[in-house]
Amino acid sequence: MSKFSQEIQVEGHLIDSLILTKIFDKIMALQGEFHVDEIIVGKKKRSKSFARLTITGENQKHLNELLQTVYRLGAISRIQQNITLKKSPKNYVMPDNFYSTTNNYTSVFHNDRWIPVGNMMMDKCIVVKGKKAFCVPVRDIKRGDQIVVGENGIKITPPERPRSGANVFEFMGGSSSSERPTQHIAKQVARDIYNTKKNGGKIVIVGGPAIVHTGADDAVSELIRLGYIDGVLAGNALAVHDIEYATMGTSLGMNVHDATLAYHGYRNHMDAINAVFKAGSISNMVKTEKLKKGIMYECIKNKVPFVLAGSIRDDGPLPDVITDVTLAQREYKKILKGATMVIMISTMLHSIATGNMLPANVKVIVVDINQPTVTKLMDRGTWQALGIVSDVGAFLPLVTQQIRKLR
Repeated sequence: MSKFSQEIQVEGHLIDSLILTKIFDKIMALQGEFHVDEIIVGKKKRSKSFARLTITGENQKHLNELLQTVYRLGAISRIQQNITLKKSPKNYVMPDNFYSTTNNYTSVFHNDRWIPVGNMMMDKCIVVKGKKAFCVPVRDIKRGDQIVVGENGIKITPPERPRSGANVFEFMGGSSSSERPTQHIAKQVARDIYNTKKNGGKIVIVGGPAIVHTGADDAVSELIRLGYIDGVLAGNALAVHDIEYATMGTSLGMNVHDATLAYHGYRNHMDAINAVFKAGSISNMVKTEKLKKGIMYECIKNKVPFVLAGSIRDDGPLPDVITDVTLAQREYKKILKGATMVIMISTMLHSIATGNMLPANVKVIVVDINQPTVTKLMDRGTWQALGIVSDVGAFLPLVTQQIRKLR
């Protein structure tokens, strides 16, 4: 073995999930070398494969770069080392060379045993307390927390490609396109939503005001009413426009059904905000029967939790909106706990924020008329997202119609 070589191993569904191919590709892209010392290919659908490789770099720094890259793809060192821990020097501060997490299932080797990392999210650090390890955002770090540094003793398990059953993620292959047949995709998405709930899954919607602008408000309201949505994450705008539409039939002063401008329509969204403040909250508006339909109405009537996160551009914002961004992040995370599917609809910033909080085994569907929204989400690390480039006003009613048929 060369002076600047090291043996690694990787186990799992290496062939059909392309894990081994990605490892080879990354090593070559970084001008490294590899030799396959041993490979055992699983013979059945549920059988795992195993590979042992020797990786060689030009020098120790180059080798370390190669190893860090393949570790992120699921490989581990043949000579297993325990993780290295360093204490946080003060609140909100991570030690130098802290390990920055991915959204993939992760374990750490501590005291000669593998420990699963809880609360998995990308771009966080790993804190170890006793026999437990978990992801922690920077604002939750306390002085003296034992934080993982370096890359030793960390094992990542990438999600496997589906092996049985036809669902939308097999059909689309995790890409985005505006050229695939919309009706067929809507049927596949509807079937996957239906099966997810049938199997006891949890579905969360992340929505923007375009849901209302495009006329999809009624479709989303119906999905909530039928019990297919378990949580709603949004900003001030979705709630304001939804309430404006429910009470006045407009969205930002435009008649939703015929796209004409209503008389004095420019002030309708402010009237909607004022109406909520008069009632004291959206919930009180429902209780006093000032709000009788819409997404927010269905959330309250069906006890579906929602979080509205504020921003600097908000009108109002509504009394229900959380204006402390750190608190809003935490409340988002509470709704997302245990989610098996997240549907992101026409909201780039909220979608990216939510994607950063999700482990990679959560199914993510992104529907937006702008392909860059889908691309940016995937580039930010939510690579498992299925992108559907379509008008949500046409697509979501089709999905709801198909779910009615399945019921």
